[in-house]
Amino acid sequence: MTPSTSPEPVLAVDGTPLKTKLARALMVRRIRALGLTLPLLAFLFAAFIIPVLLFLWQGVHDDTYARYMLHSTPVLEAWDGVSEPTEAMYAALQKDLVQARKDKTIGKVATRVNRELPGGRSLFTSSARKAARLEAPYREAMIDLKPAWGRLETWQALRVAAARYTPAYLATSVDLKYRGDGSIRRQDEKRRIHLTLFWRTAEISALVTIFCLLLGYPVAYLLSNLPARRSNLLLILVLLPFWTSILVRTTAWVAILQGNGVLNDLFVAFGMVNEDGRFSMIYNRTGTLVAMTHILLPFMILPLYAVMRTIPKAYVQAAHSLGANGWVAFWRVYFPQTLAGVGAGVVLVFILATGYYITPALVGGQDGQMISNLIDFHMRRSLNWPLAAAMGFVLLVLVMFLYWLYDRVSGIDRMRLG
Repeated sequence: MTPSTSPEPVLAVDGTPLKTKLARALMVRRIRALGLTLPLLAFLFAAFIIPVLLFLWQGVHDDTYARYMLHSTPVLEAWDGVSEPTEAMYAALQKDLVQARKDKTIGKVATRVNRELPGGRSLFTSSARKAARLEAPYREAMIDLKPAWGRLETWQALRVAAARYTPAYLATSVDLKYRGDGSIRRQDEKRRIHLTLFWRTAEISALVTIFCLLLGYPVAYLLSNLPARRSNLLLILVLLPFWTSILVRTTAWVAILQGNGVLNDLFVAFGMVNEDGRFSMIYNRTGTLVAMTHILLPFMILPLYAVMRTIPKAYVQAAHSLGANGWVAFWRVYFPQTLAGVGAGVVLVFILATGYYITPALVGGQDGQMISNLIDFHMRRSLNWPLAAAMGFVLLVLVMFLYWLYDRVSGIDRMRLG
């Protein structure tokens, strides 16, 4: 019985095994493709990914207190947050107050403490003005100066503020309070506003998505079934809002929906309401829903149209020939084939809606404000960037969770834009 011999490898012209030469050619093509995309990847990292990560990092990192209060920071970190503050802690704080006033950094420190302790800014600034005249024992002297220095919660707030890495902002963004002893409790009832705004954001985004689907599906169906010439003309009208500023479109809705606006004037002219019974459709949730639905509607129509135009009409005709009526043919044959476009449009519109802030700010009023408006407030007015970053992180986690949930239920591989 002769031993079996392995087949000899196929060689290229230069004597190299063909398999090896093919692998090298594929590697060269991959390197070339990577080289062509490197500028785009570098731009994305420099202009998008890195700034977003740096912004979100502020939600868990704040070294304002530790950077300027060099004496009290170590003793606060070593303190257990439960026992009574020692004389050494008071002495270290007195030195820091004197030095911070001299360096003119007391305002930054006071602002940081005020985020953990209401009234902490006035406590720090007023105490710093008189700290240089205090004498040992500093515990009695500081309590005589301000009775708040004798309360345990004051020092617990200082311990939280002194930490360079803290979950305090993340806790605040979901209406919780991180305390100096390491415990987490619910905020006072008057300060529980963030979860309400998160829920309102999800509710408004879901309603806008539903309205866009109900309005956009028939339009996309019409576009996909019309002759090409008429379809292209109507598609231009769908794309026309993209050529107009969002600010202009939102302002136009202000003129249409206000009490003396176009829509109310038509209602009065047709006798639907009297002059004193004009509808309030602006500066409330109604205005937010109407304006956002109009702005985001093209993002629903385009994915639906891109999928519908690829569906052969013969499928529905075959269903009719087999005895199905119009509704059964649509629901059992046509609609399942459009789910890829429905999924793409729903995810796209919902994610865009959660981050909108210009439209709710102009037409929403108090009832139509979303979490993005509060993030904008903390970034531009209160300058509390760490809290804004924490709320942005929570919003990102919620969106990613919904994205994951959609993938588990429907499958992200089924979502197509065309």
